[in-house]
Amino acid sequence: MQPIRQGDVILLPVGQTEGQKLSHLTLAEGEVTGHKHRISKGTAELYEKTGTLYLKVLSETATLSHEDHQALAIPQGSWMVRIQREYEPKGWRLITD
Repeated sequence: MQPIRQGDVILLPVGQTEGQKLSHLTLAEGEVTGHKHRISKGTAELYEKTGTLYLKVLSETATLSHEDHQALAIPQGSWMVRIQREYEPKGWRLITD
């Protein structure tokens, strides 16, 4: 499986999910707009371990939605959720939507 990117969120395939199961399916929330990268269709579970989110897609696919981006089909499997960063002269910063 290849990494999947939607805006500032990137999903990286991993062998298994880890951590404490969360009660929501929001992968990231925009600081300015409040828009959310979230699973809107399909069956999935979200876990958190030491500040890192892990997504487990149980159905054949799950839909990753966001108000400003095209919806994406995420294949069944386990994924690490990362927020992309970019370098500027003052140092690294998180990319924001």
